[in-house]
Amino acid sequence: GADICQLGMDQRKVNMLAREYCDVVRPRIRFKPVIISHHMLMGLKEGQEKMSKSDPDSAIFMEDTATDVSRKIRRAFCPPGVVENNPILDYAKHLWFPIEGSATIERSEANGGNVVFQTYEELEAAWVAGDLHPGDLKTSLATFLNVQLQPVRDHFNSGEPKKLLKEIRKYQTTR
Repeated sequence: GADICQLGMDQRKVNMLAREYCDVVRPRIRFKPVIISHHMLMGLKEGQEKMSKSDPDSAIFMEDTATDVSRKIRRAFCPPGVVENNPILDYAKHLWFPIEGSATIERSEANGGNVVFQTYEELEAAWVAGDLHPGDLKTSLATFLNVQLQPVRDHFNSGEPKKLLKEIRKYQTTR
């Protein structure tokens, strides 16, 4: 069994059911799993409340290549000035700022040069004011994500991890 179960908030009910089951099953399960529920990132396409494994372009996966990540983020829904249901801002708020503590948007001198936001709230305010172009925000976010994912790619690029990933991919289904 699992000592710690880490899933999104959409799985909270089944996690709580598993904990309750520990009390009613015989013999009783003494140590209930610790449940860690986290924010569900939005899908990258318009109207997707969460990422979907059945639509590979709606999500960033740990094994995505740098090219895949850049392409997916470039094509992601990101209406100028709109915060609500904007997956690019969702990624910035829940991944970029918690990990980096700030966000650097790289842009040409003709477009005002690079800008550093110390808080998500600063970035959001600039977004709403129209001071950021979606292309600049997306490019910088893709760079951040690729830096974060590179150690995972490196790990699964050789030896036993590479064999394991190849084996797991045999079981993936597409719809």
